Amino acid sequence: MALSQSTPSTRFDIPAPNAPAGAAQAARPEIIDQVQQIVADKPVVIFALEWCEFCWSVRKMFAAAGIEYDSIDIDSIAYQKDNLGIEMRAALRQITGAPTIPQVFVGGEHIGGATETFDAFNDGSLQTRMAVAGLPNVPSENVNAYSFLPKWVHPR
Repeated sequence: MALSQSTPSTRFDIPAPNAPAGAAQAARPEIIDQVQQIVADKPVVIFALEWCEFCWSVRKMFAAAGIEYDSIDIDSIAYQKDNLGIEMRAALRQITGAPTIPQVFVGGEHIGGATETFDAFNDGSLQTRMAVAGLPNVPSENVNAYSFLPKWVHPR
């Protein structure tokens, strides 16, 4: 905690400073449409990064719970051409208001990032959204979704 407090941009005890105006890239309408079409077409979709430990954590939790999903790995080779992955990330930020990855959608509804997805799993609202979307029932008893996070994550 002391180390965090010595570095203004990475403090745990206060909100992060806002990015300068204009720092976020504006998404092109056709990319926003493409992301919205993916969300509409896939029952459970994660917009993820291949190297991200928080994305891995959501994937591990989904695998342990038996949740089938599609992963759109925006940093993969498939999304590098013409900077499509970067543009998709800008579109996700515009759609969700969140700059972080992963971003999870169930039945066309935005769940959130890793922690929001874990909260939804733990409180049962993820399972409710899955049921409303006509997806298989997912048991959650005796599972704490936060147990899938990397062990280096500092509890708050």
